[in-house]
Amino acid sequence: MTALGREHRHLGHLVELAAQLRKFESELADVRELVLADDPEMAAEAHAEKARLETSIAAVEEEIKPALIPHDPLDDRPAIVEIRAGTGGDEAAIFAADLYRMYTRFAEARGWRIETIAHSEATLGGVKEAIFKVKGDGVFGTMRWESGVHRVQRVPVTENQGRIHTSAATVAVLPEAEEIDMKIEDKDLRIDVFRSSGPGGQSVNTTDSAVRITHIPSGIVVSQQDQKSQLQNKMKGMEVLRARLLDAKIAAQEAERARMRKTQVGTGDRSAKVRTYNFPQNRVTDHRIGFTMHELSNIMDGEIEPLVDALKSADREDRLGE
Repeated sequence: MTALGREHRHLGHLVELAAQLRKFESELADVRELVLADDPEMAAEAHAEKARLETSIAAVEEEIKPALIPHDPLDDRPAIVEIRAGTGGDEAAIFAADLYRMYTRFAEARGWRIETIAHSEATLGGVKEAIFKVKGDGVFGTMRWESGVHRVQRVPVTENQGRIHTSAATVAVLPEAEEIDMKIEDKDLRIDVFRSSGPGGQSVNTTDSAVRITHIPSGIVVSQQDQKSQLQNKMKGMEVLRARLLDAKIAAQEAERARMRKTQVGTGDRSAKVRTYNFPQNRVTDHRIGFTMHELSNIMDGEIEPLVDALKSADREDRLGE
């Protein structure tokens, strides 16, 4: 029922646009007859109305084009976001923490809800790994293009001589997978338990509450220790495992489709460098679509709408050209 309700809303918008287009076209047909009237004043008014209706029709037709693209039902799903420090040591971990702050601020500004799944801190306020779920309207459809390698160029706090360093962090945005999406057989799983480490409360290092789940056919391994009990860690781990398996399936489909497309927005290559954040020049560049902005401080505060909108627009153009 939920899926049908979402589809009804999307189709309802298209129906409204089509009705509006028919109304304008009907009015235009009537006005064209008045243009030929003997009364000069009436003919002039008809000419002006004809121009207005033609402009309105063109605008509605442009709005209809993207609405005709088949809606991806995954776009309405919650998203599981995974951020990991890459090359660059402490600076990479600090940048991963910056990205975590950027995405959480973006989500909060939209009224989305954030649920922490795993969070592993590093020195100097950095983050080794942050995994969290974002719930709200159209979350995955909005954030899906953030997946990839994000590169930063700046003078690290650990640098004494003012040299610019290049570091990186990886981001993976996965649609929340339902059990109906990915059927996982028990025989395909190996589940190990071990003692938690690091911050986590009284149970840390006293019970075997942490869980490591290995999906044998794919080789995907998920470790979870942030929850209080072994059962909770297993449930969270299975949630992440299903999302990663679904993401691998989607990535393969996107890579196949991308062979016929002009841009690399949806290549499915999660290891590709997608964006560079250059602090000395206050510049952010998305390499997939050649889009550059010079408002880096605002972007790092979570104001990433221009980047998101540009990527969505590039994807729509590609789909219209297919």
